[in-house]
Amino acid sequence: MNEEKKNLSTTYDPSQVEEKWYEYWNSQGYFHAEPNEQKEPFTIMMPPPNVTGQLHIGHALDMTFQDILTRWKRMQGYEALWLPGTDHASIATEVKVVKKMQEEEGLNKEDVGRDGFLERAWKWKEEYGGRITKQLKKLGVSCDWDRERFTMDEGCNQAVKEAFVQLYEKGLIYQGDYIVNWCPECKTTLSDIEVEHEDKPGKLYHIRYNIKGSDDYIVVATTRPETLLGDTGVAVNPNDERYQGIIGKQVIVPVVNREIEIVADDYVDSEFGTGLVKVTPAHDPNDFEIGERHDLEIIKVIGDDAIMTKEAGKYEGLERYECRQQLVDDLRSAGLIEKIEEHDHSVGQCYRCDTTIEPLVSKQWFVAMENLAKPAIEAVKDGDIRFVPDRFSKVYFNWMENIRDWCISRQLWWGHQIPVWYCQDCDEVIVRTEEPAECPKCASTNLKQDEDVLDTWFSSGLWPFSTLGWPTNKEDVDYFYPTDVLVTGRDIIFFWVARMVFMALECKGEIPFKDIYIHGLVRDSEGRKMSKSLGNGVDPIEVIEEFGTDTLRFSLITGNTPGNDIRYRPERVESSRNFANKLWNASRFVLMNLEDFDLRAIDYGELNYNLADQWILSRLNKKINQVTGLLEEYQFGQATQELYDFVWREFCDWYIELVKPRLYQKENLADRQTAQYVTWFTLDNILRLLHPFMPFITEEIWHYLTAQEGESLMVSHWPEADSLATNNQAEDKMELVMDVIRSIRNIRNEMKVNPGRKITAILSSEVENKLAIVSEGKDYIADLANIEELTISKEVTNRPEQASTAITSEIEIILPLAGMVDIDKEIARLEDEIKKMEAEIKRATGKLSNPGFVNNAPDHLVEEERRKKEEYTAKKGQLEETLASLKG
Repeated sequence: MNEEKKNLSTTYDPSQVEEKWYEYWNSQGYFHAEPNEQKEPFTIMMPPPNVTGQLHIGHALDMTFQDILTRWKRMQGYEALWLPGTDHASIATEVKVVKKMQEEEGLNKEDVGRDGFLERAWKWKEEYGGRITKQLKKLGVSCDWDRERFTMDEGCNQAVKEAFVQLYEKGLIYQGDYIVNWCPECKTTLSDIEVEHEDKPGKLYHIRYNIKGSDDYIVVATTRPETLLGDTGVAVNPNDERYQGIIGKQVIVPVVNREIEIVADDYVDSEFGTGLVKVTPAHDPNDFEIGERHDLEIIKVIGDDAIMTKEAGKYEGLERYECRQQLVDDLRSAGLIEKIEEHDHSVGQCYRCDTTIEPLVSKQWFVAMENLAKPAIEAVKDGDIRFVPDRFSKVYFNWMENIRDWCISRQLWWGHQIPVWYCQDCDEVIVRTEEPAECPKCASTNLKQDEDVLDTWFSSGLWPFSTLGWPTNKEDVDYFYPTDVLVTGRDIIFFWVARMVFMALECKGEIPFKDIYIHGLVRDSEGRKMSKSLGNGVDPIEVIEEFGTDTLRFSLITGNTPGNDIRYRPERVESSRNFANKLWNASRFVLMNLEDFDLRAIDYGELNYNLADQWILSRLNKKINQVTGLLEEYQFGQATQELYDFVWREFCDWYIELVKPRLYQKENLADRQTAQYVTWFTLDNILRLLHPFMPFITEEIWHYLTAQEGESLMVSHWPEADSLATNNQAEDKMELVMDVIRSIRNIRNEMKVNPGRKITAILSSEVENKLAIVSEGKDYIADLANIEELTISKEVTNRPEQASTAITSEIEIILPLAGMVDIDKEIARLEDEIKKMEAEIKRATGKLSNPGFVNNAPDHLVEEERRKKEEYTAKKGQLEETLASLKG
């Protein structure tokens, strides 16, 4: 015991504890990890939060999972590194900074230039990145702040350039004209998974295209009539018998009068519309591929700003939807509209600003994915990388097996500028990790760097090894890589997880992590996704300020199952707060009874364990095994539930009550010392088991209970199970004793006996070993059931006339009622209760006998009525048994 510390404060106040211990842990260097050949490494890379705002409740869940694993492994003796960082979030941050400039300065990007804009973006990063770091610390995260990284810091930038050059030199990065998703608002390309598709009401326009040299025409259906201005072909399925005679013929594009050919292509769905498809290669990804197959011209009629180009003829300068309306009016006037139908169709929107995206042909940089995807797929199929739960591997495979080449260039200023320079004199393309002094082909110094930046996910894809100093810091990479586990949400398997796998295999030749733990989303109490529009979001910092970090963490984890969404319920937070208070109060009791206890003076050979001691030590030993095994399988929610039940029910509700008489007495010092030791030992191990989940309250209690100067629970050892401590016989005995106590308490409660009133009890059984067990536990029964006179015998010769009885585990319990209750008054109360039950049974029977109710009411109401009838019938039976015992 620490002699300077006597007792915990009366109530637990998180605000007085959390900041103190976090600063202590950090100042002592406990979060820091270094290569250590004497220890096995354990590495987690924090999924870097975007520097675009503040942390939400989903971050709190994600970070808590990672902190539990890190603290647990650190206590197990690993050199545990949890590396933190933030992500520059290219497009999202640029949108925020542009908006801030417009609102505060009345300026846009072009007004201040690239350098001026980047200066403002870095200020944004310092402000919001710093805020996120502070919020993470409030969550108690034990990550290595000495190693904190940012996806655009100097080291990560060097890694990005190295990876780009390596992939380019292997022919895996190329530049070409290709159809891309373009956001007219953000003015940049988007990858396929950055486009959110939503079904929206629209129209299907059936338009006539006249066949050249004939009075005949074909009808083409489209949802985007404005794109016909860029049509360079019409396609039909080669197996469509309706149109065999027109394949190869020329038709006239309405309004623009361009002659285009009808081509046969397997892509066309004969069942959709008229079975004829207008082909606009510049403005549709599928049309682009048809155009490539048939060498069709590419005519761009919609510009980067969604304004019609000069190629649109008289519609030049109109916004795309204005053009649509005017063109449809012109087509209708010319008699070229066959019909217009209402038609719901999928519309792609920018995931950041919700603007409808425009497919455009543009010169971009791409990563060729076919050869990168194959080994990434095999790594999961072969079991080198494991998804937890396994069902998410199917999501991974589905995307990876159907992957398209990845467009990695973005027309933005905030991000990693592409390490490519163009010679302005000879058009040489120079790809280097460092800026070239001159053109290697013509020696010109007139060079210009590519103005585009890389997709955010390119740098994020290197995160597991770029953060460790790749390609320059070999020592850290060799020791800490590959990492052990990635903890992330299911929503970024495409965005991030898959890219880390194929980038690591290509650049490092190794997998980036062994396990991928996928957790669900945090939803509100009604199961809805949390969002600003619904106003149902929860600020984790506000919860922490009201209830404390440990309470928030424990409430988020309890009941959580891998991969499944959880519902945030305020009552669960209150329940976790109550658990923290229960632990605190139990610890206060223990500490008050350990004031004369000196662990160093214990003679372990003199300890005399009784039944309760053997029972709690056996239960503790099994709980250590169980919790450790659950953590190994990422069953965090089950682990917390097991700890909750053990602490609250077994330790607090039972063992502390069982041990009180021995702690209070002073006569038998050896017996008292044994009780003190077992109580101390159990609480010490409880605090160790709980520490990864509730780090602050456990550290505070542990310092009163155990710690010497300079020690910390955080770096103490994780409990290890001892097979010798398992005692199934003691557990069985104690379970029987507790069953008897519970039964007696139930009878007292039913009979409305004052809890402080002592009673008489008789225990009887024909099973001798069970009788021996209750005899061994008679003191426990007497103390916890408040019995003044307890008789234990094989036969009951003088059975009381008026008594309440029960049978549990082959033990008959007889409680004489004379003098214990006012029998006449109790008989009257029971008879009144029985009448109430009979009335309820009659009412329920009537409803269930009514065909109108049974056949027409919702199923759940009918089932509820059946359940009530069963409940009332069972209650009536119990009341009648009790009444019969009173009447003798």
